[in-house]
Amino acid sequence: MPNNTLDLACELIRRESVTPDDAGCLDLIAARLEAIGFHCERMRFAEVDNLWARRGTAKPLFALAGHVDVVPSGPVEQWYTPPFEPVIKDGWLHGRGAADMKGGLAGLVTATERFIARHPDHKGSLAFLLTADEEGVAVNGTRKVIEALDARGEKIDWCLLGEPSSRARGGDVLRNGRRGSLNALLTVHGVQGHVAYPELADNPVHKLAPALAELCTVEWDRGNEHFPPTSFQVANLNAGTGADNIIPGAAVLMFNIRFSTEWTVETLQARIVELLERHGLKYDIEWRISGLPFLTAGGPLLDATCDALREVMGIEPELNTGGGTSDGRHIAPSGAEVIELGPVNATIHKLNERVRVAELDELSATYERILEKLLT
Repeated sequence: MPNNTLDLACELIRRESVTPDDAGCLDLIAARLEAIGFHCERMRFAEVDNLWARRGTAKPLFALAGHVDVVPSGPVEQWYTPPFEPVIKDGWLHGRGAADMKGGLAGLVTATERFIARHPDHKGSLAFLLTADEEGVAVNGTRKVIEALDARGEKIDWCLLGEPSSRARGGDVLRNGRRGSLNALLTVHGVQGHVAYPELADNPVHKLAPALAELCTVEWDRGNEHFPPTSFQVANLNAGTGADNIIPGAAVLMFNIRFSTEWTVETLQARIVELLERHGLKYDIEWRISGLPFLTAGGPLLDATCDALREVMGIEPELNTGGGTSDGRHIAPSGAEVIELGPVNATIHKLNERVRVAELDELSATYERILEKLLT
């Protein structure tokens, strides 16, 4: 039975699965899972392929989740090695997706193969939830799969994602939650005119500036026991026609707020609207929610993961809810405990992405120990 994590990671990297194309990654993994008794179900929504593979029908249901899609390589000539040709050098595996997240995914698969070989009659059920739509708009991937599972009464109890959670060495950081993400497109309206006749115009940039200054400097909260402080960041600011003698008629601001459980979407929106109204702006605003905050503060999954890291790696992990969003935001609302454990994230989305080869083996062994703790 194939169980070499490095070999599988290399096979996945060779497939140029730039989101939302899975480039054959799902077929590769499905074939290995079917060989060890999983029933594999392909779920396609719009242009996105997803895989739901399950072994067993009993509760509890433990899902291993992740994505096979990767971000584009960027300028290929600036890579030390070809981005979609896995190269092993000086103990490192180089290639797009090595850390995010084909390395972690390979570890989940090989851990499962070893676990089932040793425990073919394990408790409960084991599943894989994989998508090719995590790095992109993330509309037709995990979110749609969870909706389909909910509709037929399949509920995940525990979910482990192999996302690159670690900081300095594999396993030093566990993501036991994530902040919420609220995006906004704010258009401030003015009156276009000649810069020499400001009395005949109304400059929306001048009107926006004080409100933006307050948005950038307000202390939203100080975080709490589990979450860092809420943060506001400008993503884009645009106004004008490009000419230096025209007062613009509108100013457009894009911003994002990463928020803790100190806020809800509704209270954040109300706070921002109050600020805009107080500054007397004429505006339109469009909101988009990327995800709500979620937290696994305790429970069997968190306990098993921490214990496995102590036993296999000798690590006392840091529990952390920082970083960006993940597909955990789609899984947690269904009631599942959700944990993210994967490789060091220092090179994700960068040129020359890489992961330590030894780290992949350590993570795979840790994943196997988690399975043993929960399903035997």
